[in-house]
Amino acid sequence: MKVPLTKRVSMIELFYDLVFAYMISQATSLIHHLHHGLVSPMSFVIFTIVVIVFINSWMIQSVFTNRYGQSSWTDTTFYFVNMVILLYMTNSFDNTSLANLTSFFLAASLLSISLLLQYLIIFFKAKNQIDKNIAKAFCEILLIRAIFLLIGGLFNQSWAQIIAIIGIIISWILPAFTGRYTREHPIIFSHLLERLTLLIIITFGETIIGISEYFKPGTFSVMSILIFITVAALFFAYITEFDHLIEEKRTNETGNTLIYLHYLILFGLSLITVSLKFISEEEANITFAVSCLYGGMLLFYCGLVIAKRYNQLRYQNVKISGLVMMLLALILGYAISLCFPSFEVIVVVAAIVSLLNAAMRIRLLYL
Repeated sequence: MKVPLTKRVSMIELFYDLVFAYMISQATSLIHHLHHGLVSPMSFVIFTIVVIVFINSWMIQSVFTNRYGQSSWTDTTFYFVNMVILLYMTNSFDNTSLANLTSFFLAASLLSISLLLQYLIIFFKAKNQIDKNIAKAFCEILLIRAIFLLIGGLFNQSWAQIIAIIGIIISWILPAFTGRYTREHPIIFSHLLERLTLLIIITFGETIIGISEYFKPGTFSVMSILIFITVAALFFAYITEFDHLIEEKRTNETGNTLIYLHYLILFGLSLITVSLKFISEEEANITFAVSCLYGGMLLFYCGLVIAKRYNQLRYQNVKISGLVMMLLALILGYAISLCFPSFEVIVVVAAIVSLLNAAMRIRLLYL
């Protein structure tokens, strides 16, 4: 099937993203609170569940719009309905226990039904078997998610919560296996790339808000500048890959790898955001804070490394030595920060590591 190389990101898509800016802020707050110097495992579990549900929903909506969106009144109505549901979902979770997620599960089930209806309309409107197959596959995925989440929302029992989580995991993984259908109607790669980069920029916005505490009259210092440099270097590494090295005019792509690697980047940035706050707090377990920082960096850079498969031909031949140096910088930075666990050392080393890794990516442009 012949697919156009470009598609304009519509204003309604940008408006829709505002809800996700709020969501990222609320979700990240789940892992902002320390208990005996640590973030509880349950907070991490709930954070992971919430982010996967939200981002998976965002991905399904974006891929739908990429293939079938026409800025029609029907599409616009669904966007506004979904935004209402998403706003409610964003205020229906906390970091205490899975038992408090019943409202979230019910709302997520309703959102799944809304997304399902969009694909159901395509199934009945499509005049070719390719689009019918794609619509049917996503309808089945969303129906599974809707039913499992509905069970989790209606029955406030541990077994029901487990069923809901299983449904979330299944619906998160299954789109990766739709390639035999979606290859017949590929995505418009440049549109999906733009949508994903906008999502990551929103996440960087949350990171900037997180470090803003270091830029008050009573807290501003050289360390504040170095923390900003760390975030800026991460941003430069990201835009070097996705704005300069990548081949935007790709064809015959399902977009699955591009989507899943962005989960690594997003989770990585979330960990970096909270760890940059923890490293200055006396009550924080410094080993935990440093581990969050470098664990987040590792996830972030792993996403960038996987994205290499989408690079322009002249940037495909990345030497293994560059990857080794990147990993070595992370390991050394982590080790030094644990051996000399002062705020100043951690900040200086993190800035150096992020600058080195950004420089290695930028260097690819001049090879």
